[in-house]
Amino acid sequence: MSSTTTSEHGLRRFIKAASAYVPQVPKPKKKVSLTEKFVWTGIALFAYLVMAQIPLYGVTDDPRFDFLAFARVIFAAQQGTLMELGIGPIVTAGLLMQLLKGSDLIRLDFKNPDDRSLFTSATKIVTIIVIVAEGALYGASVYGPLTAPEAPHAIYVLVLQLIGASVIVMLMDEMVQKGWGIGSGLSLFIMAGIAQTILWSVFSVVPADDGPVGIFPFTIDAIVNGHGADAIFRVGQLPSLFVLALTIAIILILVYIEGIHVDVPIVSTKYRGFTAVYPIKLLYTSVIPVILASALIANAVFMGNMLWANYNPNNQNPAFNWIAMFDTQSAQQGGQPTPIGGILYYITAPRGLDAAAADPLRAVVYVLFLTGIVTVFSRLWVELGGLSARTAARNLLDADVQVPGFRRSEGSVETLLNRYIPALTLLSGIIIGLLAGISDVLNVFGTGTGILLMVNIMVSYYQTLVKEQVDVNMPGLAALIGRKQ
Repeated sequence: MSSTTTSEHGLRRFIKAASAYVPQVPKPKKKVSLTEKFVWTGIALFAYLVMAQIPLYGVTDDPRFDFLAFARVIFAAQQGTLMELGIGPIVTAGLLMQLLKGSDLIRLDFKNPDDRSLFTSATKIVTIIVIVAEGALYGASVYGPLTAPEAPHAIYVLVLQLIGASVIVMLMDEMVQKGWGIGSGLSLFIMAGIAQTILWSVFSVVPADDGPVGIFPFTIDAIVNGHGADAIFRVGQLPSLFVLALTIAIILILVYIEGIHVDVPIVSTKYRGFTAVYPIKLLYTSVIPVILASALIANAVFMGNMLWANYNPNNQNPAFNWIAMFDTQSAQQGGQPTPIGGILYYITAPRGLDAAAADPLRAVVYVLFLTGIVTVFSRLWVELGGLSARTAARNLLDADVQVPGFRRSEGSVETLLNRYIPALTLLSGIIIGLLAGISDVLNVFGTGTGILLMVNIMVSYYQTLVKEQVDVNMPGLAALIGRKQ
């Protein structure tokens, strides 16, 4: 930065001073072998899975509503356990800092190591603030009434559990990212949570109305009892062979689409003869727009639920009924009311083929609405998330590379990238929105958003492992790539 204001200098000093009191995971002092990285990654994953099974101490009853139901897959969270908040506070803080960075509200020169370190420290400070705020608010408002009346201090213990577990998750993610493990800890936890959901749908032996929940035990039971055809379709949103086939098909489609990209040739201006390509993926905006759209819809349903409970609990207000009508019977039985009419009814997914067949208009409207919202968020994320053609052109020039046949100027490279990025942004939003919407309607294992996240993370891990193998087997090439980046 060429100049900074007095307030910016003060903020920098505050961040540097505060970072000294923030818990840190040290970087490894020597190179960690690939085997050791697998071990540390496995330890972090095992610790997460264990915490996701330990119930919160001091809670005497289950909460009536799951206020984070919409985000359980996204945040790798498990209700009623130490992973009640999951990675939610960390993701929230990260998105906030990414938006501040992408919108240039934070003026930092990321070519400067001091500024990069400052941004990292600021992100961790914001993460801890969000952890404390969410842990205190969620613990007091959701679980506070569920603690034992004879233990008035139980609420403090409960809040400390939520905060402590989130801090541990933050440190495990930092450990993995700083070179002790492979990839990102947060991605690892999300993938593990989604995989748990899928494995439950496939192998669970917990009894349901018509047999075991898991489709494999149910199929075996159905064949033994002479009605194997029942495993093809099941009612009540239960796993079936049809949904299993759909889940596999969606995963294969996503893996194929993840590999489609446009390659822009680039050459290094520092290392003569070094050529490469700059890939622009078909799914350019990745899965962030789906996450934002899912959160928007879930929050709309949550707010509608609260307003309905206070102003229209019997669905007798004609004006409010245009907005939402909820199932009064489930509410009276202590369950979580679901939309049965109004706008909110049509912007939530009818889960399962039987529900979609019962109201095909709702299924079509939901898919089209979700696709539209995801496309809008794709456009916004490109601008606010630092993915625009202008930002990409600036990053290429900062990496000391240029496009053959184009002048080494930001405007020239931006013009070239504008041939691809706006169109791919639109296509990305439409494709991801359609896949997520159709997957939700057909009730695939792990939900549509979960499948998108899992495949995206798996592809990312595959690319990371390839880079690790290059580093092990061809250190000279890895060093050259590292200098270029």
